[in-house]
Amino acid sequence: MDDKEVVLLKAEENSLSEVLMEALRFAGFNGRGKIVIKPNICMPQYAPGAVTNPLLLYSLVGLLRETAEEVIVGESDGYNYSCSLAFKKTGIEAAVKKAGGRTLNFSMDKFVEVPFTEPHVKKLVLPKTLLEADALIDVPVMKTHEFTVYSGAIKNLFGLIPDRRRIFLHPHFNEVLFNLFSFLKPKVTIMDALTAMEENGPTRGVPVKTGLILSSNCPLALDIVATKIMGIDWKEIGHLSYIAGKVELQEADIKTVGCSLAKVRRKFVLPKADLPVRLQHEIFKHELLTRVVFCNSDLIKICQKLLTYYRKLVGAI
Repeated sequence: MDDKEVVLLKAEENSLSEVLMEALRFAGFNGRGKIVIKPNICMPQYAPGAVTNPLLLYSLVGLLRETAEEVIVGESDGYNYSCSLAFKKTGIEAAVKKAGGRTLNFSMDKFVEVPFTEPHVKKLVLPKTLLEADALIDVPVMKTHEFTVYSGAIKNLFGLIPDRRRIFLHPHFNEVLFNLFSFLKPKVTIMDALTAMEENGPTRGVPVKTGLILSSNCPLALDIVATKIMGIDWKEIGHLSYIAGKVELQEADIKTVGCSLAKVRRKFVLPKADLPVRLQHEIFKHELLTRVVFCNSDLIKICQKLLTYYRKLVGAI
């Protein structure tokens, strides 16, 4: 596969092994050594369109275990929950173990400080197991997002930062994602678009039955194609536009194979920012304010209670 090529494959849950085998074949991935898979686990229970499908991970791990020495499915703690708990409650841990792999909470791994060259974020701490792996496979979900409009392959890399309060990095979000994208260089990206999500993703949106698997050696190219399927202008997505400018990727450079792009397009309903989301956007504009608000456990608990009350009140009106 050319590194600017994206494969679009129709898929159902009962045909995942065959489709994933084709996706890996297109990517030219031999699956040897120690492989880390990064799913999207953004909540402590499974919800279609929000969390990577456990059946997809079961099939993918099983295929990779035919040649790989070890397959690890890794994720970090969420802001309000333990990833270890989420592995169990989503069914991902059971699926991965049954397929011959293991799960790893990156927030409980050993950490390595990695230097970067961008002006604001000079270094990040990343899991040692991730850095020692022979290959990283990125397995995001196709969905909308209240704060970034679109969430996909590159946004999914943010969860590799093991600090559960990584939200404090949002004032320099585009820069952080560029650092992760350019440093980690996922060997393959396989997007779970069996069920996608529209409206107020990444967790409060509406599931959309899409029946697709997208695959590419380039997560940026895949994200651009995914936004085209969703009817979203990728140039309006901050981190995609920023990274494309950095690496000088042009949309015309990207090729798609497999399903016709025109036949799988569907206009997704975009998220609507309510008052709490708008306030959070304003907070993210200021680094010090972001740290004050989101690194204070007592303050954030009060804010979360007020947020829950506000949304219940608005929903009842």
